[in-house]
Amino acid sequence: MSKQLSPFSKEELLPKPEMLEIRKSKDELFIGIPRETHFEEKRICLTPNAVAALTSNGHRIMVESGAGDGTNYSDDQYSEAGAKISYNANDVFACNIILKIEPPSLDEIKMMNPQSVLISAMQLKTQTKAFFKALAEKRITAIAFDYIQDDHGIFPLVKSLSEIAGIASVLIAAEIMNNNNLGNGLLLGNIGGVPPSKVVIIGAGTVAEFAARSALGLGAQVEVFDNSLTKLRNLQHKLQFPIATSTIQPKNLLKSLIDCDVAIGALRGKTRTPVVVTESMVEQMKDGAVVIDVSIDNGGSFETSEITTHSNPTMVKHGVIHYCVPNVPSRYSRTASVSISNIFTPYLLNIGEMGGIENAARFDKSLQKGMYFYHGILTNKKIADWFNLPMTDINLLIL
Repeated sequence: MSKQLSPFSKEELLPKPEMLEIRKSKDELFIGIPRETHFEEKRICLTPNAVAALTSNGHRIMVESGAGDGTNYSDDQYSEAGAKISYNANDVFACNIILKIEPPSLDEIKMMNPQSVLISAMQLKTQTKAFFKALAEKRITAIAFDYIQDDHGIFPLVKSLSEIAGIASVLIAAEIMNNNNLGNGLLLGNIGGVPPSKVVIIGAGTVAEFAARSALGLGAQVEVFDNSLTKLRNLQHKLQFPIATSTIQPKNLLKSLIDCDVAIGALRGKTRTPVVVTESMVEQMKDGAVVIDVSIDNGGSFETSEITTHSNPTMVKHGVIHYCVPNVPSRYSRTASVSISNIFTPYLLNIGEMGGIENAARFDKSLQKGMYFYHGILTNKKIADWFNLPMTDINLLIL
């Protein structure tokens, strides 16, 4: 009998070493930074120093003329950092990666090329189905920087902006309290022989922490209310200073509000911020007392709160001055822009090193958590539930 020949060679039958997945080689990014058109939005995603770091690594940046005006960065500064300045928004939106603070409008999405990458805020509660439909039709890959979550469970950009909002709330209150505004002419702080100002903070998160830190630094008396004892304990530990804390009980809260000079709303809710200060409570506060409702962008903690603007920031109800401006960090646009830029730059450099956004998302789980559209396919369950839209798990798409 003739010997049957094997279709495989001896070498092919030998065990092979395991082939590990390798990362793609470095890719050149083409990033467009359009001028923000959203009402009173002055921030920008990248500073000139960040642009210089990216261009020195071989990436191309196109900045729309005037995009940095709100943060006092000139076109010349961006040009000297290596960016190309464009006077046409269409050219900027034609870049492969669009970097924005606010979500794009429907008209701006029309200017984007199919299969582009969008990195911006999501602001779910202000969106409509038309926004997601427009992204799907263009097969956009979209990342919400307010959804990016690191390995420690922290949302780095949200935390950074909350820190700014916390400090700003105290600075704004101090400004409103003086004689040049509507206040009682009180100094937010403590000097010899004069009782300190009293500040009530509702909430015990990042905004509350930095508001309390700032108020204590000025010498004010601080009380913090929250329904989470764990958050209250953590806040006391972080401040390393004895402050009065309490769960949110109407009688105790009312007693503190009646005596306070400043009340700061810093609560967050899963959907809408819970209203814990009723109109009747506000009626019993001092005339000239100041309410800073930082949570107004999520509904507000005070029943009397109504949205105001940076150009017309205050209103008076029952003798109490209300400051209810959403997007408080935009008031300090330069600081906010530097903070945002410091977070974005390492991500962009890493995306370039990893060979593009798709490969980077395979290895960087924080990018996956921020991604809500992948080539026009919705991948975020929260958005899908909110708008009753079909979604696909991101792990089934990024292989």
